[in-house]
Amino acid sequence: MGAKAKLVVALAAGLIAVGGQALTIDFRPRPSKLETYRDWTIACDNRARCEAVSLFPEGGEWPEKPVMVGVVRDAGADADAEVWASGSDGLGHGAVSFHVDGRKIASAAVKDDEARILGPQASALAIAMARGSVLEVRVNDVIVGRPSISGVAAALRFMDARQGRAGTVTALLATGPLGRSAVRPAPKAPVIQRAAVPQDIRPAALWREELAAAGRMTQCAEEWSEDGPQPQLFALSRSQTLVLLPCGSGAYNFNSAPLIATGVAGRRSFAWALFDFPPGWNPDEGNPMLVNAGFTPETSRLDSFAKGRGIGDCGGSESYVWDGARFRLIEATSMGECRGAWHWLTTWAAMVSQ
Repeated sequence: MGAKAKLVVALAAGLIAVGGQALTIDFRPRPSKLETYRDWTIACDNRARCEAVSLFPEGGEWPEKPVMVGVVRDAGADADAEVWASGSDGLGHGAVSFHVDGRKIASAAVKDDEARILGPQASALAIAMARGSVLEVRVNDVIVGRPSISGVAAALRFMDARQGRAGTVTALLATGPLGRSAVRPAPKAPVIQRAAVPQDIRPAALWREELAAAGRMTQCAEEWSEDGPQPQLFALSRSQTLVLLPCGSGAYNFNSAPLIATGVAGRRSFAWALFDFPPGWNPDEGNPMLVNAGFTPETSRLDSFAKGRGIGDCGGSESYVWDGARFRLIEATSMGECRGAWHWLTTWAAMVSQ
């Protein structure tokens, strides 16, 4: 075996030798944490793509039809900032304008219930928000919202630092004399090889004995009833079946235990599904538990999302694809502040190879 082949084998095993010692290479996803500055929260994912959104002021009155504003920017020297506005009931139709301390800074047409500001207008608006006191969002010159801009300056400075822009001409706030070549390049997203699952197999429903065995193993037996949601079964291969076993529910969250079944119907055995990163909620024993789960066979995709409360202004989600052995994280979002931000922020992203 040649040197190159040996290196490939070592990397595939997750081990390389350095100084005579074996070091484990950790390929596990690491979703980022959110940072909150007064009435703004921000996340920068593994690609250094950053997005910040406005929150309702703590203790303040919530408007009847809230409007949220966000600033998003990809990493890399050539990426420009974008500013968007969204209303809980849409923004209607017409022209949206952004006014800071009474001065109109930027405008755009409503499209798909949002207004997006791009290019130099977006940078000018973001900077004006950071330096201003009051932001007004107007539709056809009628004020529809005054999102707080308290804390946006700190959030944008965090964005400049996280993307390696501080001290360069590309920074929004932490500007300096360095040129675009000094900006860190955007990190590459990992690539996950998706395993196609059979489209022509419809697994048989669990027999009563199998359901009892799965319930005992997961400790979900007391949470299941014949009148409630039923187990969902999806073929992952000719010999493996994904079982989403109901395991309790609340007012707006429904729990499922993810299992892999093998064997013939009536005598199937069960094991917990494997994940390279656990879903957002886990029992103390460490077994995965999905919330509001759904599986899409056409894309081998498994989704889970948990609301922090019914209106959906906080919570988290994870999306996975099946790689033939385990579920691999391809996207994670989060919103840790229950303060009116219905747009959750991306904390991890991967590309899927078909």
